[in-house]
Amino acid sequence: MKSIYGFTLSRLENYFVEKGDKKFKAIQVFEWLYKHRIHDFDEMKNVSKKTIIDLKEYFTLTSLELLQKQVEKDVCKFLFGLEDGNKIEAVLMKHDYGNSLCVSSQVGCNMGCTFCESGRLKKVRNLETHEMVEQILQVEKELNIRISHLVLMGIGEPFDNYENVMDFISIINEPKGIDLGARHITVSTCGIVPKILEFMKSGKQVNLALSLHAPNNQIRDSIMKINKAYKIEEVMEAIKKYIKETNRRVTFEYILLKDVNDKEEHAIELAHLLKGINCYVNLIPYNETSHIAYRKSSKETIMKFYDTLKKNHINVTIRKEFGSKVSAACGQLRANYEEG
Repeated sequence: MKSIYGFTLSRLENYFVEKGDKKFKAIQVFEWLYKHRIHDFDEMKNVSKKTIIDLKEYFTLTSLELLQKQVEKDVCKFLFGLEDGNKIEAVLMKHDYGNSLCVSSQVGCNMGCTFCESGRLKKVRNLETHEMVEQILQVEKELNIRISHLVLMGIGEPFDNYENVMDFISIINEPKGIDLGARHITVSTCGIVPKILEFMKSGKQVNLALSLHAPNNQIRDSIMKINKAYKIEEVMEAIKKYIKETNRRVTFEYILLKDVNDKEEHAIELAHLLKGINCYVNLIPYNETSHIAYRKSSKETIMKFYDTLKKNHINVTIRKEFGSKVSAACGQLRANYEEG
């Protein structure tokens, strides 16, 4: 049996058509799943009994198990168990503009970024589409809220699970589905160039963020394994093509690591790299963990870096810090749960 949460609207329409049924039934089912948030097929009131019986025979509903929840002011972190025993995380962050959920796309990650907690567990497998969709549904149900913004920045590299991620985006963006606006959805990649170019041609109007974290190849090679496959020059060329083709602004994520990439000279080099590009930089204070030796840059250093970019006419923000008391870094809650 397959989870119905893994079916896009068009795929569900095909399911009904292949059974000799009407396409509109897919819309009815979608609305019950995502507008009314039913938890049992029997709750679908305007769907025939025969259709409900067929749905029960072919589809399942919820498969994620909430194992642990950590709550602090403006942040709530969830650890979910999957049917095969693996574990993933999702993080809810409350901003002044709404509720933003950071979801995982893989169990573990093979990108090997040295500062990243989730990279300590090598990739076990990709998440199925329904396992990403259910992260949203379970968080909303648990907290009795609606998610207004979605970021694919949790455990895993989204573009290393491209097809499932694209189906996930279709489901959550679908007006008959979860109905999250494309401008409220952000996909983050560490720089898989062929997938950036494929994403460029997909027609999706969602936001793209690049995890850059260094202004040159020497530093990026030392902290991000992906840079040995796709150098900064190649990544930047792909980003420029993406911006030209889509007319969309790109976000550059930059985690500040003490004495590694946070000096004024690095800010000047970054400003030169991004000059003339339709983008903004999101400076991220590092979340220290007990397993990784990197340390957080001081507030003074962060502000100096910020000011240097500003003086060089780069649009820049500093990400609000979340979870000083919870296990805030991606992968940290899972690691603590399994090692504790």
